[in-house]
This record gives sequence, C-alpha cells and structure tokens, in this order.
Amino acid sequence: MVGRWGHARALPKVEFSNGRLTFVSPKEEEETPTDITFEGQLVGNTLSGTISGLKGGTWQWTGTRAPSLKEKAAPKWGKVIQLFNGKDLTGWNPSGPPTSTWKVEKGNLVSPGSGPELISNSKFEDFKLHVEFNCGPSSNSGVYLRGRYEVQIETDSADEPRSHHTGGIYGFLTPTPELPRKADEWQSFDITLVGRWVTVVQNGQTIIDHQEIPGITGGALDSHEGLPGPIYLQGSEKGHVAYRSIVITPAGK
Repeated sequence: MVGRWGHARALPKVEFSNGRLTFVSPKEEEETPTDITFEGQLVGNTLSGTISGLKGGTWQWTGTRAPSLKEKAAPKWGKVIQLFNGKDLTGWNPSGPPTSTWKVEKGNLVSPGSGPELISNSKFEDFKLHVEFNCGPSSNSGVYLRGRYEVQIETDSADEPRSHHTGGIYGFLTPTPELPRKADEWQSFDITLVGRWVTVVQNGQTIIDHQEIPGITGGALDSHEGLPGPIYLQGSEKGHVAYRSIVITPAGK
C-alpha cells in the first residue's frame, strides 16, 4: 500500500471473501488511535467501499485499475524547455499557503525546509529532464515526475532502505550502483520517463537503467497515471536543497 505520504509498505491483513475485499492499515503507520480498515466491492471496473477508524468517522472511497502505460514506439523528442529562469518563480506555484517560502538566491532555487512543494505550471507526458541540485547537510527533497513518482534527494536517510536514498524512486527502485552521499556539492540528474519506464543518470553514471515504476509514490499529487502531470520539487521535508539548470525535453507528437 502507498498512502498519501510515506512509502510503499506491506499490509498486515488482506482478505477477499464473498466478493468483498478487506484490508487493514495499522495505526502505527497512520498515526491514528485505531487501525484503519478498508472494505470494498468490485462492480464492473470500479472498486468502491468505506474506510473506518479515521478520526473524522467513516469515509467513502473508489478505485480503478491503473493503466499499463506500455511503450509503443521510441519517442521523438521535441524542443528543449527551460523550467527555471534563474531569476524568480515564473512558471511555478507553491502547493499551499507557505509557512516558509521557496527563494531564488544567487541564481539558485532553494527549498524552504518544512514548507510547501513547488509545482510547475506546465504538464508533461514522456520527457527527458536535466536538473542540478545541491543538498545541504541533514536535508531532504525530491523531484516528482508527472507529480507522481519521486526521485529522491537526501543526506539524512543513510539508515533507511536503499530505495529511500538519493537517486532511488522512493520506496520502489534502488540506485545501482549507489553513489557516495555528498552534502554541499552540486550534482546532476538526467532522467528519462517514457510511460512507466524510467532511467536515472546521476553525475553522468546510470543508476537506474530502464526500469518500470510499479505505481505512484508517497506525496503524489494524484493517482491519475494516464494523464500528463507537472514536475514538482519537494519542499515539505527538512533542511535546504538548492536547484539550478532545470531543463525538460518533452516527447513530440
């Protein structure tokens, strides 16, 4: 299960009986007084039901099968687009009222630390993305592809699973090889996303080679994987990460 935040995790209980699906997310993961129970039934192509155990009572939920997003042909790349102008936040918007703000300092875009996410106004399907980043000590951020799949940036997660380390697709794909963790140094990602298939090159070295992303990662803006989505930079985690030279090449029509 992938919740609104966090990472993909195993559930302690999943049952299917008499046409009804039941699964439980433990209170320790949800930070709720009791376990949260999901119950649902498949009707046609839609799974729907109720969620109980929440602080606000019972909620209704619906789910549909994720699209396969299989590759059909090699993309033809379009024109290069500069997403960050090095001067201000033109083309970007914060995710909500800021408790602290994103800033442009000396031509670099700097995350606020425990503030809003920063979301591009433009949306994309398949693309190649170049981004340069500088992660401060004990800091954390990430680059979300189509607003749904996080490529991790961190200097604070050495004790966490390898998919939580810099260059990993958070909770799913591990960087191999994993490059040394570096604070206060400029590094680069060159990321290619076609359908669900992703390649990540860090500092000129391929660390994820054309692997399929199983689904959305925690912090995704939505779960509508068949639609175009924005690039978003994570600002809700601690510390500060600077970005520069954010350049995208969308696939042509």
